[in-house]
Amino acid sequence: MRVRVFLIAAFLINILLSCSKHIDYTPEHINQTSGRYLYNENDIIEVFYEKDKLYLKWRGAEMIKPVVLDENTFFIADMYKKLRFVQNPETKVRYLSIVPEDDKGAPTYDYLKVSDSFKTPSMHLKLKEYDRALVGFLEIQKQDSTSVYINESDFNRMGYDFLRDQKYADAIEVFKINVALYPKSDNVYDSLGEAYLRSGDSLQAFTNYTKAYELNSGNARAKGYIKAYKN
Repeated sequence: MRVRVFLIAAFLINILLSCSKHIDYTPEHINQTSGRYLYNENDIIEVFYEKDKLYLKWRGAEMIKPVVLDENTFFIADMYKKLRFVQNPETKVRYLSIVPEDDKGAPTYDYLKVSDSFKTPSMHLKLKEYDRALVGFLEIQKQDSTSVYINESDFNRMGYDFLRDQKYADAIEVFKINVALYPKSDNVYDSLGEAYLRSGDSLQAFTNYTKAYELNSGNARAKGYIKAYKN
């Protein structure tokens, strides 16, 4: 059944791709619509043009070619959505609007156009702008504490990747983000303590292992280090 659905979807997408129109975009249109659109709090869609053709960057795909329906409307197979460039008549702010199947009703303002310098928390994190990344992740947590973008295990894994590469300063910064997001987790303090220990800062290691042990007296590694440090 799943194979049949997939084949039908692929067939329909191929039909749509073959129907893509060629549009002679004006320089004004290109200037107004190129740029970044906020897909969600930690994800952007980047719109650009090459040789008078519309392309998008999204979630690692560097050159998504949409099915162009008219100057402002296009279909993205990767999202399975029809989108349209729109401008709020009152604020003059530009958006990408999700177009319903019947293409009726007033436009919705779904994906805000942001400045070219705008960065999501994950983009700040990738650039090692840790303070700015933390501000963004805390805001995400404030809006949705269950968001997939603030997964404790993911930050922990990233920190240990840095530790394996002996990039101790980076590991410490990532673990500090995890501590700020999950201050009641003994594991985040345990990881931060280990990063400080490997970097040669035994006092900070002791401080964080102590916090880990306070939160979880069953943390054997924290208990062992505290005992060794005191002796």
